[in-house]
Amino acid sequence: MKNKENTPSVRRCSVGGQAVMEGVMMKSDVGIAMAVRRADGSIVKHYTKYRSKAQKGTFWGLPVVRGMVAFVESLKTGMDTTTKSAELLGESFEEEPSKFEKWLADKLHVDIMDAVMGVGIVLGLALAVGLFMFLPQFVASLIFGKAAAGADRFYIWRSLLEGLLRLAIYVGYLFAVSGIKDIKRVFMYHGAEHKTIACYESGEDDLTPEKAMKFKRLHPRCGTNYLFLVMAISIIVLTIADIIMHSLGFPGAEMKRGVAFLIRFGVRILLLPLIAGVSYEVLRAAAKTDNWFTKAVRAPGMALQLITTKEPDLDMLEVAIYSFYLAMGQKNPLEERKLAEEAAKAAAAAVTIDAPADPERGGEEAAESEAAPEAPEAPEAGEAPAEENR
Repeated sequence: MKNKENTPSVRRCSVGGQAVMEGVMMKSDVGIAMAVRRADGSIVKHYTKYRSKAQKGTFWGLPVVRGMVAFVESLKTGMDTTTKSAELLGESFEEEPSKFEKWLADKLHVDIMDAVMGVGIVLGLALAVGLFMFLPQFVASLIFGKAAAGADRFYIWRSLLEGLLRLAIYVGYLFAVSGIKDIKRVFMYHGAEHKTIACYESGEDDLTPEKAMKFKRLHPRCGTNYLFLVMAISIIVLTIADIIMHSLGFPGAEMKRGVAFLIRFGVRILLLPLIAGVSYEVLRAAAKTDNWFTKAVRAPGMALQLITTKEPDLDMLEVAIYSFYLAMGQKNPLEERKLAEEAAKAAAAAVTIDAPADPERGGEEAAESEAAPEAPEAPEAGEAPAEENR
């Protein structure tokens, strides 16, 4: 009998996801859903309506352009969901906003948390640009010496080395963070996200943790694949850019080394949106078909998923299924069965409590049964759960 794990998908869905703190975010064409498991074992859910700007028939929906839009939107969504998952867990960031963040919120007339998020996104981008763009260029420039006209004979090798260093830093970064305990749990939820989507795409409508567990934790549309493609395609695009600049006489004979370095760095920053857009189109094309060429394109990213995903447990898969159905706007059979079981248990408990007293025990039990039950403590004014709890 053929293993279901190797069965090809029979349908595709537009849902993509992201692992968060003790949970999973799923994004569909119309909304963003999130499910998180709290310390008490309950699953709390959150849903926000969402529609990408990259719609068909618009400029933002054009090929390559839509990839640029998706890249920017994914950065913002990633920051938002990370913060929201902490809130759903019942945790909060108690760090006092800095004076700069308070000043920024006041000057821009925005909420203080929006200002904090904005500063966080800028700092995150600065770190990513510094680690994956500035550092490789700096090291490659040191190795190949003075970047001046006449002496810069190895500019193509410098560009290739720069790209290889970028890839090496990316892979090394993934290996480094995978050893952190909390990150490992996030990677397990990442695996739960992939298994859930794969289970649905196999044709299964009634998702359960046991069914989803049979599928692979690797998925061709994963963001890990996308980021690897960004790194790989950047080697091609930036090498071509260096060839064009060199053919135009850059850098000039009198240009200082530091100025030439900064100009090359600026060109790389300006080309990032184009690289992101092209990478997005390559990922889409490679995920649609399954021949030897697309498998070769996907292979490095799929291999990296062995780092960025880990085998989840059944509880994690349950959370991912909750998030998936919520994003799809469909009823969750798993949740409905669970609620029915809880209702049945509650009804059985009520019947047991209301059962007639044993006459052999005399009036003692009768007196106990006639005693008024202790009234439940009333909630404080204004206190209400912000999220639906299961």
